[in-house]
Amino acid sequence: MKKKLELRLMTEIGLAVALVVILDLIKLWRAPQGGSVTLALVPLMVIAFRHGLLAGVMAGGIAGVVKLFLGPYIVHPLQAILDYPLAFLLVGLAGLFYAGFQRADNRRYLYLAGGIALGFFARFVSHFISGLVFFGHYAPEGTPVVLYSLTYNLSFIVPEAILTFVVVLALSYQRGIFPRR
Repeated sequence: MKKKLELRLMTEIGLAVALVVILDLIKLWRAPQGGSVTLALVPLMVIAFRHGLLAGVMAGGIAGVVKLFLGPYIVHPLQAILDYPLAFLLVGLAGLFYAGFQRADNRRYLYLAGGIALGFFARFVSHFISGLVFFGHYAPEGTPVVLYSLTYNLSFIVPEAILTFVVVLALSYQRGIFPRR
């Protein structure tokens, strides 16, 4: 029985990673130098809230590595790590809110919002550091690099986080997607 559950989880993670790649192709808004608003992180959130922290982090890390191999924007090896495997792995931190989300009452949606906020904030930090170190030369003259990286990264991460929350919230009302344990 345990092997059956492990196989099911691996299958779900594989499907989620494939959906991340596919949904990332549909850009709702594109920023210069690679940032965009998509629904790509919805599958990672579904994994994190269905199975918890470890599964969420694994799915995010795998998705980041796959994205790294499928047309990345790389200026330095450390930047590649910050913007791809690490940023997506950190999205899986939403799984820390798994237990609260499994509750039967309406507070479970606060856990959903908290998990998504944490996952996107952690991703933001990774991209923000990358922007400070590797993309500061794109800042308009007279604009501090910190302000440039902050506004650039927030310009796509905040809308994507809101959109992801709305979609995952809608999915949470569908029977069977988030079974309570």
